[in-house]
Parts: sequence; structure tokens; C-alpha cells
Amino acid sequence: MKSDLVEQAAEIVVDPQVLINVVSQRVRQLNTGRAPLVDTLPSMGAADIALTEIIEGKIKVVAEEEE
Repeated sequence: MKSDLVEQAAEIVVDPQVLINVVSQRVRQLNTGRAPLVDTLPSMGAADIALTEIIEGKIKVVAEEEE
């Protein structure tokens, strides 16, 4: 996982726990065969792809409203 991607994604998803959860869930999806939402390079791992998707706005985090 590239640290520059983590830093860029952390500017978009400011809560570190939420960022970890979103990336983990997307990595699971990619590892089970889901197609990447961004152009990829052979050197990119699943976490790099997930972070790039967040940075490029392909994945958005929506906060749940409290009741």
C-alpha cells in the first residue's frame, strides 16, 4: 500500500477507522472478482486500487443519520 495514496484518501475520509473499514470492504470485493472502478497498473495491489477509487470519487462514504 502506497503511503501517498493513504494520505490523499485521508483528506477525503477524515476518520481513520472509517477509511480502514471502507478500504477493507472494497479490498474484499476486489479479491472476490469485482472489477476495479479505475484504470489500474499491474503493480497496484487491491488496497492501492481501493484507495485510488476513493481519491477519484468513485467510492463515496455517506454518513448515517442518527435517530
